[in-house]
Amino acid sequence: MSSVVIVSGSPSLSSRVNAFIDYSLQYMVGRGFAVKTVNVSELPAEDLVRANFASAAIQEKVRWVEAAQAVILVSPVYKASYTGVLKLFLDMLPQKGLERKIVLPLFVGGSMAHLLSIDYALKPVVSALAGRHILGGVYGVDQWIQRTENGFAMTEELTVRLAASLEELASELERNAAVADPVRAERRLP
Repeated sequence: MSSVVIVSGSPSLSSRVNAFIDYSLQYMVGRGFAVKTVNVSELPAEDLVRANFASAAIQEKVRWVEAAQAVILVSPVYKASYTGVLKLFLDMLPQKGLERKIVLPLFVGGSMAHLLSIDYALKPVVSALAGRHILGGVYGVDQWIQRTENGFAMTEELTVRLAASLEELASELERNAAVADPVRAERRLP
């Protein structure tokens, strides 16, 4: 079974990016993938800031990323880029920490002015970590995600775009699994 790690770079546990996280988690689990979530803001701050590679809490999350076939990077956009919290975690990954992984970026910003933050801020760092299979990702605007009593609700257009990106991710994972184990993949066919 392919595994996916969702990495939340939000410093707030009540951020609108949780709409992306919750939807992605449900979607990928519904497709039969094992999914783990890393909330970077819950890791020991001093260990992150001081780049304490010996931190047991950080080592565990890094191992999750190392074992995953796909990584979903989720972040609010601040000052035209992803958060420093996410950057601190990415700095803890090994030099080739995203090699042979499918990476899906999901960002939420205050306006369309920072639409290209995925391309200009995140993709170079993912590439420096040997990530070569970076999907287009989804950029949403705060107004497209409303707080509700039960969490968050996204506009229909944003939901459709997110579902399409997750479908692309799921299809890529299934294709990779079929190449890695053709006999097992054949048994799954109807």
